[in-house]
Amino acid sequence: MFATAIRYLAKKPKPKLKPIELNTPPEQTQTITRVIFDIVKEHGPLTIADTWEHVKGVGLRGLTSKRHMKIVLRWMRERQKLKMICNHIGPHKQFLYTTWFTRPNMKLSKPGSDSSP
Repeated sequence: MFATAIRYLAKKPKPKLKPIELNTPPEQTQTITRVIFDIVKEHGPLTIADTWEHVKGVGLRGLTSKRHMKIVLRWMRERQKLKMICNHIGPHKQFLYTTWFTRPNMKLSKPGSDSSP
C-alpha cells in the first residue's frame, strides 16, 4: 500500500498540450474536415494509414501531406468531431478513428475477423 502511494506520487504528470491552431483558411479547413469526416463515417473505424489511402483516392487539394492530415485529425478530435478507439489485437494495439455516432462493438470485430480463417 505504501509503496503504491510512493510510485503514484513519483510519476510526472502528462504535459498539457496547447490547442492546435490550423494555418489553413477557414473555408479550406471546412472542406478538408468535411471530406475526412465523410470518409471515416462511410468506411467505418479507420487507421491513419487507411484514412490516408482514402484521402489520396478522393484527391483532396488542401491537404498537403500525411503529417498535415494527422494534425487535422487531432484537431478534429479536440473539437469532438471524431473519436479515437483502441483495438487490442493480441499484445498489439491498433488505434482507429471513428465518428461519435457509430457503434464500436459491431465495427471492432471486423479487423479481428480478417486474421481468423
